[in-house]
Amino acid sequence: MTRIRIDISFKGTDYHGWQIQENAFTVQEELNKALSTLMRENIETVGCGRTDTGVHARQFTAHFDCVNKIEDFDYLKFKLNTILSKNIAVNGICTTYPGFHSRFDAIKRTYKYFIHTSKNPFKNEYSTFVPYSLDMNLMNDAAALLTGNKDFTSFSKLHTDVADNYCNVYEAEWTQTGDEYVFTISANRFLRNMVRAIVGTTLDVGRSKITDFAAIIEAKDRNRAGFSAPPQGLFLWENVY
Repeated sequence: MTRIRIDISFKGTDYHGWQIQENAFTVQEELNKALSTLMRENIETVGCGRTDTGVHARQFTAHFDCVNKIEDFDYLKFKLNTILSKNIAVNGICTTYPGFHSRFDAIKRTYKYFIHTSKNPFKNEYSTFVPYSLDMNLMNDAAALLTGNKDFTSFSKLHTDVADNYCNVYEAEWTQTGDEYVFTISANRFLRNMVRAIVGTTLDVGRSKITDFAAIIEAKDRNRAGFSAPPQGLFLWENVY
């Protein structure tokens, strides 16, 4: 048995996220079928995490075990990219050490969220249109309060299957170029819906609808935070191992 690492990118618009689920089309399902066809054995991938419906990934890492020997990884990558849909690209595939785990071995994950404030039909699948002005200083004052090892219950989907809601956030910052705004956040782990909830809440801060961001973090209550930003602006940007 050999453990294989595979790195992919995907456009999440047409998928119900990464993880296989009943009566829904997912990235994992399509990748498993393609690998099983080419490897001539049943392949089940394990991903670095979940993504919500409509969320994209610039770098998504998965692993799987196989019995049959892979003679040529470049050819396998080529064949996978031939049979996978145009919305999934295999960027790399290689042998890794037996204990490698795409989810638990990641030491840092980075997400980016893109918004635009001038209406543009060509950006709508990869960025969220926000038709109002924003105060970047207020948003970055709020973002600075996110760094450190903290309980992020206020920004988590309720009733998730995790032991606790603590995450160690290394970086959280908004940047602006013209009418385009990008939120970048890096952490050791993320809770379900966490980034979208943070983005929605900091956008409310940028409109002065929320004035005490620190109190929201300390409350550990999802009802105290703002809305969850739409999925199309969110990208899983990078995993570091």
